[in-house]
Amino acid sequence: MWLAVVSQPFNRAARVPAPGKVDASLGEFWVENPWEITAGGHNLSCFERNRVYLNVEGRDFLEISTLTSADSDGDGRCVVAADFRNNGQQDLLVRQVGGGPVLLFENRFPRRQFLTVSLRGVRSNRLGIGARLTAVVNGRQLVRELYPVNSYRSQGASLVHFGLGNTSEVERLTIRWPSGEVQELHGLAADRHIVVTEGKSEPEAVETVVPGKTIRP
Repeated sequence: MWLAVVSQPFNRAARVPAPGKVDASLGEFWVENPWEITAGGHNLSCFERNRVYLNVEGRDFLEISTLTSADSDGDGRCVVAADFRNNGQQDLLVRQVGGGPVLLFENRFPRRQFLTVSLRGVRSNRLGIGARLTAVVNGRQLVRELYPVNSYRSQGASLVHFGLGNTSEVERLTIRWPSGEVQELHGLAADRHIVVTEGKSEPEAVETVVPGKTIRP
């Protein structure tokens, strides 16, 4: 199938001439302007299977799609990671065009420690959207930014999840708020959901999660 590709040289209208004669009997098509593909009613989905990659301690990635059953060919358009079972493990919610509208994949990896953080802005916006959080765990930095809208037409929860492995404590959590304020908290116990208020030295515990049980204060 011929596809429109933006390449040099092209004119001021970003129009690119076809590289050769297309064969309509094979479903080939060409548009001079790549932005006109969908306007012509063309569907570029070839039902590619989704892929899942396992991050190996920040050094490499392993492709584990077939092991997870998440390698659907349903033309996935967005994925949201969230703790749907409230056990400290992030599951995956995938929205598709074909093969069913929504798929939920449960995280069945061995359970490890975690810390979930919600923000309450004072000088910044109420939910702390745009904040950068850096957790130091066993001397290693884990960096997260709070941007709930981070996938195609989808949105996650307004919170930050840190996977801590077998570590029971975050040595230091640094929050750079959208207002520019930098806030540090120390010695945060794992397996909790906490709320940090901008400028307040002590976080508020929302809940503590242990295997098979959730404890709310």
